Amino acid sequence: MQLETRVYQKENNLKIGKLLKASARDFFGSHFLAKQLATRDITSQYRQSYLGILWAFIAPISSAFVWIFLSATGTVNLSDTGVPYPVFVFSGTLIWSIIIESINSPTSNTNAARGIMTKINFPKEALILSGIYKILFNSSIKIILLVILIFAFGVGFHFSLLLFPFAIIAAIVFGTTIGLFLTPISLIYTDIARIIGMGLSLLMYITPVVYTIPKEGLMKTVMELNPFTSLILTARDLALGNTPEYLSYFCGIFIASVSVFFIGLLFYRISIPIIVERLSA
Repeated sequence: MQLETRVYQKENNLKIGKLLKASARDFFGSHFLAKQLATRDITSQYRQSYLGILWAFIAPISSAFVWIFLSATGTVNLSDTGVPYPVFVFSGTLIWSIIIESINSPTSNTNAARGIMTKINFPKEALILSGIYKILFNSSIKIILLVILIFAFGVGFHFSLLLFPFAIIAAIVFGTTIGLFLTPISLIYTDIARIIGMGLSLLMYITPVVYTIPKEGLMKTVMELNPFTSLILTARDLALGNTPEYLSYFCGIFIASVSVFFIGLLFYRISIPIIVERLSA
């Protein structure tokens, strides 16, 4: 019987369109693996803690409480927010925490899976999708608490509240997109990861998270140009029943984030195996 002859040759990996298609296929096709990884991480995260799932409530509440206390005691003078300040500040810190978690998720998930990646060949995009699943789970808990506060402080139900989860998804896509580009650099140079953390902490003060945009001055211009501003304000306006003032800017950022997301996914796909191999050498 004549044996089949196969010739193996080096594949041209510089075909961007082909790589983009493969990356998108692996991202959407790794649903089962990503779900398993997310379930494992969520279970271990809360199982090893005495307070368990309560930590999902404690973090945003404690952050909001600091500003509520400063405002109530007159330590800082804040302009009128149009809604009860506890609801205003909690909604802001909630959305901000989701964006920050989305930015950090690709790095933390990849770093935690370094040992597995050196031993098992699997779609690396599953780590990104797993991170998104975990963020959605944690966000759903925070959103429930926000809805309770909205009714407790008399803001009431508005139909725009039904669109609030879509604004959160946009924030997650935006944050994850940034995280995809930062992950390879952060894995190689740990100093970069620390600088990014410090920078995000400072960025919060030029974003209307706990106070409104000034009516005039340089800070007003900076805040309005800040892309984080449209995400925070649009999501908050939808939750509280206000007319979104920065809706067009928000839609532009969301469309751009979706487009750039797949470029970031391609960058992640190409760079991560090389970086992990280098770090494990």
